[in-house]
Amino acid sequence: MPALADLYRVLNGIAEVHVIGQNLSGNQLLAEDFDPPFSILDDSALQVSFGANIEIVPSLVVVDASGETARVLEGFVKQEWLQVIVDWVQPLGNPAPDLDWSSFPDWRPGCGSLSVDPANEPRLRALQEGSPMRARQISVGSQDDVAEFMFDQGFSDGLPLIPPTPERVLTMLEGCSRDPQEVLAVMPPNMGEVTVEKAAINAVMAGCRPEYLPVVIAAVEAVIDEAYNIHGVMATTMGASPVMVVNGPVRHTLGMNMGMGALGQGNRANATIGRALRLIIRNVGGARPGETERSTLGNPMKFSLCFAEWEERNPWSPLHVERGFKPEDSVITLFTMTSGPNLIVDQDSRSAAALAGTLGQTMASIFNAKAYLATDCLLVIVPEHVNTFVRDGYDKAAIRQRIQEVTRRPLRELIADQLSGAGVKPEAAAKMDAERLDTPVAKFKSDEDIHIVVAGGEAGKFSGLFHGWLTGEMGSVPVSRKID
Repeated sequence: MPALADLYRVLNGIAEVHVIGQNLSGNQLLAEDFDPPFSILDDSALQVSFGANIEIVPSLVVVDASGETARVLEGFVKQEWLQVIVDWVQPLGNPAPDLDWSSFPDWRPGCGSLSVDPANEPRLRALQEGSPMRARQISVGSQDDVAEFMFDQGFSDGLPLIPPTPERVLTMLEGCSRDPQEVLAVMPPNMGEVTVEKAAINAVMAGCRPEYLPVVIAAVEAVIDEAYNIHGVMATTMGASPVMVVNGPVRHTLGMNMGMGALGQGNRANATIGRALRLIIRNVGGARPGETERSTLGNPMKFSLCFAEWEERNPWSPLHVERGFKPEDSVITLFTMTSGPNLIVDQDSRSAAALAGTLGQTMASIFNAKAYLATDCLLVIVPEHVNTFVRDGYDKAAIRQRIQEVTRRPLRELIADQLSGAGVKPEAAAKMDAERLDTPVAKFKSDEDIHIVVAGGEAGKFSGLFHGWLTGEMGSVPVSRKID
């Protein structure tokens, strides 16, 4: 400080000297101890230090007449200060500062600037001029509980949210290389524009890590595909919900669960990626229960359901390869399901035909026992059941064919009656001839309506079943998107 004070006196009227301190109380102590001839400016907000790229304090920044930084001295190196005097003071015809330089140490290190502290740096990046963020920021009073505020504003799915501070959102945006203002989708039902930034905001609230963002983005792009029909999925009273299956190398990159407990809680990637999509549909698309989301009973899957396929335990083509992608591609596939996972318990079957028969007989009851040709399903086969199929040479096609075989029933058995009022309307059946009524009908309109993936723990012969909504143009079709 004495050296800087004398330098200031020498340069007074020729050059300006500004001292910027990062701590208000520290600035006051410096002023009291040294009584410098200049003011010490407060930068406790650290924005000046951040903008000037200060990494070490103290730093002496020499700026030339054009405003360009000519030299930066970090810490204290006596020889560097003497060189500044030679290069900048003496050419002006001014005397060197009257200091006993022998009393100064040759070298004294500085310390890290608060502006590069990991606790401060993300916030400062978010606040700097030219920040990529454009979403409207909501100020919350210092006395208000942020979590309660977000509940009150209707941002939440009923569970606590992570506050989407500018620094958290900016950090989330680093998870992908896309322009934050790129419009990913126009999200029904309210047709809100989903930008990359808004996807990142909801990903923060859901609890995602930045590396999850590309998966969330791919899910957004999939869900607004016309074939998926997210408006209908949210508006139906049946309780339909997206179910997300992830394939490819990204499963391992993100540490997703595909083994024991894959469909349950406990894995951050599985839980938060699915939740992020739901929050985007809610907060940007406007699908809120009791409003445009009209589910009669609701569905726990509406919180989140995302898991990875255990491809390494799958002896057949994994889901994304079946759907036309390369094995090395990372892909997310969205299904629309209304129920599940329902356990299919078979610990006794020793042949593939018998096991597939159990699966089929259980699947015959989905939607309702007499509802045929109406829906699709997602069958999650566990490794122990896979072993049985592999031993007998069953592939996915054989499993599907066996399921269709055991579910076949004559149409007349599907007519609504006093035992079950659901099914084919009696007045419609009355218009059919005997041959038509005696014709067996399989549960699913097509074998391709039986979607098969492999996941779950190595122990326990409990495969899982989700049943869908309406398939085809009247309902929803599964959609896959490659993850960038």
